[in-house]
Amino acid sequence: MKRFTITLAAIVLALATLGTAHARQDDIDISRLSSSLDQLANDPSLGSYAQAEQARARDAINRLAQAGRHDRAHALYLAERRVDLAKAAAQLQDAQIKLTQLDREHDQILLDNSRRDTEIARRELERQRLQSQLAQEEAARAQEQGQAYSQAADQARAEAEQAKKLAAAQAKVAKAARHEASLAAEAAKAMRSQMQDGSPATEPKKSSKKKPDGQP
Repeated sequence: MKRFTITLAAIVLALATLGTAHARQDDIDISRLSSSLDQLANDPSLGSYAQAEQARARDAINRLAQAGRHDRAHALYLAERRVDLAKAAAQLQDAQIKLTQLDREHDQILLDNSRRDTEIARRELERQRLQSQLAQEEAARAQEQGQAYSQAADQARAEAEQAKKLAAAQAKVAKAARHEASLAAEAAKAMRSQMQDGSPATEPKKSSKKKPDGQP
């Protein structure tokens, strides 16, 4: 009888020890999952994402804490998956938001590049327009100068021709004047000779040459 009592006590102690060990393990799993979920909720980058998944994970941890010995393994599995899913959902949402932001930045970069290319093209067209306008003005100025030079050359040629005609006329007048002077000198010489001889003076011969234009 005494031996049976000792054996029964040992079995009860073993069961109690095993129950305590299971309870301690339950506490460790619940603490681990709760800590992991709290870390996600307090994360400055991910904590605001996947709120529904975080709530479901929190409910799964509570169900694990209330599960009996036979349901504990399944409840632990569900709680672990829910926590993992909450983390994955938060990371996915964060990645999607960052991708959207990158797409917007990329679109903005493309828009800025397009605006810059348009501005460069506009300035190039303006430069070409000004260059063309300057070339036209230079051509018009050169044409005006060419016409002025041509008119000046024509005027110079006309003045030179007029001067040439005037010089020719003056040469004729000078020649006629020299001829008249020569005739006058001959007449004076003949008159002096007659006066010295006492004979009547004879008129000098008149020149048969035609007088130049403009002479009396």
